Amino acid sequence: MATEAPPNHTPLVLPSYKEQSPEVQARFQRIYQRPVVMNVRALCKTFDSRTGPVEVLRDINFQVRRREFICVLGQSGCGKSTLIRLLAGLEQATTGAVELDEKPVEGPGPDRGMVFQSYTLFPWLTVKSNVMFGLQQKGTPKDKAEEEARRWVDLVGLTQFQDAYPYQLSGGMKQRVAIARALANQPRVLLMDEPFGALDAQTRSQMQFHLKQIWMNVDVTIVFITHDLDEAVLMADRIILLSARPGRIAEIIEVPILQPRTPEVQLDPRFIATRLRLDELIHPKTANASDVLPIQRMTAPDDEVL
Repeated sequence: MATEAPPNHTPLVLPSYKEQSPEVQARFQRIYQRPVVMNVRALCKTFDSRTGPVEVLRDINFQVRRREFICVLGQSGCGKSTLIRLLAGLEQATTGAVELDEKPVEGPGPDRGMVFQSYTLFPWLTVKSNVMFGLQQKGTPKDKAEEEARRWVDLVGLTQFQDAYPYQLSGGMKQRVAIARALANQPRVLLMDEPFGALDAQTRSQMQFHLKQIWMNVDVTIVFITHDLDEAVLMADRIILLSARPGRIAEIIEVPILQPRTPEVQLDPRFIATRLRLDELIHPKTANASDVLPIQRMTAPDDEVL
């Protein structure tokens, strides 16, 4: 029986990740006309250790404009989480400065909301009380805090669970409560440190959709840490790519696809081109010797899996 020859496959021709349609160019022009909310200048961070100083971040410079969605991406250990803690005021820079609305960041404040990867809800408080907590700490009267908390709980789609406790919620629900609690203080910037990293793939996709809806309808600027290339291209206006430690800005990429984006956009050649560029920068083709495991063969020579 004759077999047909495999069809000729036309190689996929991708556009440059820098190529932008007139609509995308116009959107970035509008973004760059907005006020600068956060300004990071010559930021460096070095930690002391038993073996000597460890330089984590070196000469980080960028600006974030009002209602922009920024993703910070890089290899594990490149200083992403350290950077966002510096932006939050939870760590002090060795040199350089972080400014929010032209004022130096010298510690935590209600003008910056923070959402972590781990679930940081108070287990003894209900959903509504968790969201009220920051408002009451700020001195908001209880009835006003309760009214505001209900509004934010409604916004994240948890109205039916406002009296539930954290142990009664799924992982995605817990992160929605954390987002509502962070937004209740109406921060200028929402800082998110791999907030969906602990979620399964389906819940993660749902949370990405929820967050994009919130961002489009609330006056908030987002700085989002991730190690997921697809997530960065799907969510961000611009992607700040950090090199390996010490973390330096390798490139700032304007994602060449209009917002909002749905998961189907991952089939778009512009998405693929941008993702490939990120992959080239994070995983250069020159193999690192430390990436090769010293494994000895433990099967018979003719026992192949390929």
